[in-house]
Amino acid sequence: MLFGRILPRSFYARSTADVARNLLGKVLVHGATAGIIVETEAYLGGEDLAAHSARGLTESTRVIFGPPGHAYVYLIYGMYQCLNLVAEPDGQPGCVLIRAVEPASGVELMRVRRGATRQLEQLGNGPGKRTLALGITRAHNGADVTRGPLVVREAACAGETEIAVTPRIGITRSVELPLRFVIAGSGFVGGRRLGNGRA
Repeated sequence: MLFGRILPRSFYARSTADVARNLLGKVLVHGATAGIIVETEAYLGGEDLAAHSARGLTESTRVIFGPPGHAYVYLIYGMYQCLNLVAEPDGQPGCVLIRAVEPASGVELMRVRRGATRQLEQLGNGPGKRTLALGITRAHNGADVTRGPLVVREAACAGETEIAVTPRIGITRSVELPLRFVIAGSGFVGGRRLGNGRA
């Protein structure tokens, strides 16, 4: 499948919420595998207590405070790796969690990586599943996603997309913020609460 141009750094050097919304429908590409982004969450600086950057600048959060257009990859539950894309201008914290993708290329390789999973809809419908399917690990932390093997591209044929907006899921702080963005009606979304709003 052919995709469009790689998103430039200027795409990411904007409001985190805008970047999270605008990433929907774009294509996350890693090597021979690719998936259309169907679910994202924005994590802000400042008073967003759910964001890792709320702890301030540390060795582990340094990537979030750095230049936009880089990968921030961290481990949860001691086993799942989650990919975020750094947004905002250099020095301002903000990143977008890529929660789910619709497989678009390299599906058989994704199935091998995901083991017993056979259903196409289950290959990348969660942040931990998606990194497994696309072969993304903590080794990619800090990677420049505007070049190299891990990039985000425009879709070959971009059309109108209806977006559902809800509070983020799986967190215990700043839970009320409407910062989860989903392609409405997508069968490749793994989370809950799809009907709380439209934007």
